[in-house]
Amino acid sequence: MDPKMLELLVCPLTKGRLRHDEERNELVSEKARIAYPIRDGIPIMLVSEAREIED
Repeated sequence: MDPKMLELLVCPLTKGRLRHDEERNELVSEKARIAYPIRDGIPIMLVSEAREIED
C-alpha cells in the first residue's frame, strides 16, 4: 500500500485514520473496529464489505 494513499484514506464510517495490516491485506479502523479488504491493490472502502474485528 502506498504510504501517500494511506495518508489520504479515512474510514467512511468514522472519518478516522486507518492502519494497514500487511499480513491480512486490510485497512483497519480501530475506532469502528472494522477492517476493509484490499483486493488486487484496491481498497474496498464499503462498510458492507468490511469485516468486524473481534477481541
